[in-house]
Amino acid sequence: MAEVNKAADLYQSILNEVSKVVVGKEQLKELLLVALIAGGHVLIEGPPGSAKTTLANSFARAIGGTFKRVQLTPDMMPSDITGFYLYSTTGSSSFVPGPIFANIVLADELNRTTPRTQAALLEAMQEYQVTIERETFHLEQPFMVIATQLQSGGEGTYPLTDVQADRFMLRILSGYSSIEEEEQVLSNIDNIDNHDIHAIVTTEEIRKIQAQARQVHVSPLVNKYIVAIVNSLRTDPDMLSGSSTRASIALFKCARVLALFDGRDFVIPDDVKRLVYPALEHRIKVKPEAEMDDVTPRMLLDRTLEKIAVPKM
Repeated sequence: MAEVNKAADLYQSILNEVSKVVVGKEQLKELLLVALIAGGHVLIEGPPGSAKTTLANSFARAIGGTFKRVQLTPDMMPSDITGFYLYSTTGSSSFVPGPIFANIVLADELNRTTPRTQAALLEAMQEYQVTIERETFHLEQPFMVIATQLQSGGEGTYPLTDVQADRFMLRILSGYSSIEEEEQVLSNIDNIDNHDIHAIVTTEEIRKIQAQARQVHVSPLVNKYIVAIVNSLRTDPDMLSGSSTRASIALFKCARVLALFDGRDFVIPDDVKRLVYPALEHRIKVKPEAEMDDVTPRMLLDRTLEKIAVPKM
């Protein structure tokens, strides 16, 4: 139990350190750390200027990791992300690593680049490795991709494929700050601009917390609850395509981390319920005829949660 409490304390310390630079966005901060410990990646949707880059940078520094930012554009090539071999006139070559070789990689405006370049992230996100000219390079752990995109999409954007979206463990919406939060930013802007984020933990400690999370107990009742939610969505009459098994795995892994951060070594149904929207909403495709009736993925989730009985522990 002492180790569980230590993980919960470290979690709060990391949040406090990041909050010295990023005002508000409490759910976003929490879910970023949940996804990191669960070994997953996060998609952030929101308007420009909503602190997405600042948060990712501060987050990487607080966990003692390396941070790289990639600004995605339509003319970007896959090698701009993964790296490439540089050949000399003598025939020798040297490998030039791309920005994917970092603990936290921010893929900014992911839907601004072509599907071919988007796909360069797939192997890294799933296998934690990249293959370049038939040679495989393993990525340092922990490894996490934080991708951002404009929620509205629009001209000049390339919507993520179902396969790409499914690789993100969680999707989080990042809106503008509240009036109170924006006033707080203005009142403390000099301190925020000049504050130097300190590493609260090391990457080795992060790996230990990840191992702790894998020891958190999940009862068969909670497992059945997770599967019932995902399966009910698949059979919804307004569903065009259901969530894959990765959706169930995301709920399972992230629920263990939430329990750990709450000082428990067991998962309760409320852990799962807190994660349903960020873990499932981006994986749902609504039938076109249902969209014409203003049916949204969130509405499907709402009625699923109402229909599925919460197990009594």
